[in-house]
Amino acid sequence: MPTVQVQDVSKSFGKVVALDHIDLTAENGRITVLLGPSGCGKTTLLRCIAGLEKPDHGEILLDDNLLTSSKKHVFVPPEKRDIGMVFQSYALWPHMKVFDNITFPLKLRKMSKTEIKERVERVLDLLRLSGLQDRYPSELSGGQQQRVALARALVQEPKVLLLDEPLSNLDAKLREHTRFELRDLQRKLKITTVYVTHDQAEAMVLSDKMVVMDAGKIQQVGSPGEIYEKPANKFVADFIGTTNFIQGTISDRLDGFVIVKSEIGEIRCRSVCFTSGAKVFVSIRPEHLRLSKPQPNSCDNTYRTLVKDVTFLGDILDLRLQVGEKVIRARAPPYLKFQIGEEYNVYIDPERTWAFEK
Repeated sequence: MPTVQVQDVSKSFGKVVALDHIDLTAENGRITVLLGPSGCGKTTLLRCIAGLEKPDHGEILLDDNLLTSSKKHVFVPPEKRDIGMVFQSYALWPHMKVFDNITFPLKLRKMSKTEIKERVERVLDLLRLSGLQDRYPSELSGGQQQRVALARALVQEPKVLLLDEPLSNLDAKLREHTRFELRDLQRKLKITTVYVTHDQAEAMVLSDKMVVMDAGKIQQVGSPGEIYEKPANKFVADFIGTTNFIQGTISDRLDGFVIVKSEIGEIRCRSVCFTSGAKVFVSIRPEHLRLSKPQPNSCDNTYRTLVKDVTFLGDILDLRLQVGEKVIRARAPPYLKFQIGEEYNVYIDPERTWAFEK
């Protein structure tokens, strides 16, 4: 399986910079997920790889084959890139039956009827669509339509598979189920995949490598665990998962940690900045707070708090805590009992707490 390389790619639409000097590698046989808010450039990047958009600057390669180069004036058209793409809208032909939708790209290649039949049977069986080939798209559920669009892309046996928010039209329960189906399918086929989404949970489930984007730039690249536990900046910490931000100033450095004088007191935490006097935001994940009635053995990172609200969410309790003048969120197992209006001690884990420069 091939590797996709994006080198110094930029793309603007009028005065709007959609991609700002992007460098990215989508590795052989793995899923690379582009994650970010609407307008961050992730779909534009996917369309540049597909050949549906032409970058203003930079190069895109599939292994050692140049697909796009502004410097060398190379632009391979989409139909010659050996890339399969699944669109957000599925883009199925409503007047064609499932079989004809899937075979359409093969007929354009003028393949023999025997080879078309063999390929379609394989992909129908792979995606559990056998028996549905004579239906029209309007006669299928949303999940079935999504699988037909995927079958049409896979029947071409492409070197790379591109998916642009393919689950966004499904209801929440089906979307969750289909994430795991897609992941298992990709692992079985070992096809190099680039996947676009704004859904964090989707990115966490699917990605081997996650690429967080904002305002046309890549903010961080890493595994889901790396990005969640060690965000590169405030945007990533805020966009991935839920976090509390506490404002403060770095006052000291101690054994790989910094001491931040903050609005709730001194906080010992990790930091990407070690400059004394620097203004920072301290990011504290709700699950990294621990509440207790007795005073902990260590007073470091421990504060008195008042429980303002408790919400039962099934698998967790969502707590609102008053620490000084600041209200912060915490999470706890659902079997624990907390009384609104009672005081507790709250401990902040310094190993999992990060400070970012303002």
